[in-house]
Amino acid sequence: MQEDTNLAIENDDLYEHHRFVATEGQEPLRVDKFLMNFIEGSTRNKIQQAAKAGNVLVNEVAVKPNHKVKPKDVVRVVLAYPPAENLLVAEDLPIDIVYEDDDVIVVNKAPGMVVHPGHGNYSGTLVNGLIHHIENLPKNSNERPGLVHRIDKDTSGLLVVAKTEFAMANLSKQFFDRTTERLYYALVWGDVKEDTGTIEGNIGRSFNNRLQMAVFPDGDHGKHAVTHYKVLERLTYVTLVQCKLETGRTHQIRAHFKYIGHTLFNDERYGGDGVLKGTTFTKYKQFVQNCFKTLPRQALHAKTLGFTHPTTGEFMQFNTEIPADIEACLTKWRTYSENSKFEEE
Repeated sequence: MQEDTNLAIENDDLYEHHRFVATEGQEPLRVDKFLMNFIEGSTRNKIQQAAKAGNVLVNEVAVKPNHKVKPKDVVRVVLAYPPAENLLVAEDLPIDIVYEDDDVIVVNKAPGMVVHPGHGNYSGTLVNGLIHHIENLPKNSNERPGLVHRIDKDTSGLLVVAKTEFAMANLSKQFFDRTTERLYYALVWGDVKEDTGTIEGNIGRSFNNRLQMAVFPDGDHGKHAVTHYKVLERLTYVTLVQCKLETGRTHQIRAHFKYIGHTLFNDERYGGDGVLKGTTFTKYKQFVQNCFKTLPRQALHAKTLGFTHPTTGEFMQFNTEIPADIEACLTKWRTYSENSKFEEE
């Protein structure tokens, strides 16, 4: 499956809002159900109404909601107005700028902040704040000002933003060539046995849950992905790991660690928001729930970012502190682990 929700191509006074290409393994599926799998936050009724109005196209032909999507079909949703994410509005938002010069900005993104406007998030994003801070940011191939990479809404940490066309091209090539340095801290369920390791496997859209990415160790589905990890701290039923990204796929760390049986702590989308390891005691379950309240998001932080400066050629490295919510959760687990040791002795 391929997706690009930012094409905004005008065609007979209609604008493209979504575009999906069915995979070669796509089983025949009603187009309303097919789109439900891809468009987060939508409802089947809305999709059906759009199809009845002639706004759902399969291979450039308007179809009814019960039309069956087949392998390699191109499914588009077109509407009479441009996507809201293309109508960017500058907003005076608090942004933690770690470094800035004439070419680049390095931002420490807060958890809960969406990086760029998209379906259901048309304001309050990092991009809205950036275009208020700086006029005329260069746009990437997806029309997203300044962005050369991104992190998920509920992931905190470092991002570099390009301020010039040259910086955009230079930094994009660095990410493509894998010459940047990206280190993440993640708290995962379970005791990761090996002190160090590498997770490899193509990452692509899950066949079972289209809002998840899945790992495909064999075959052509998905894109090549490599994550190196090192255990930093073992805390009985969870483990703090450092992850070094060799590639930068969507949800890479989240999908890779779920694949090896160590889902990120409190990662709702990937099933980490339940008690996956530990005891059956009510007191323990309550402890975990308290940890979830302390850290109401997946435990993932982009801690270190390194890249070669586009103009000076100097390699620059930036580090951030572990955010307060993750640190507070770790403190709870450290206390629990210490008490568990005493109970065992």
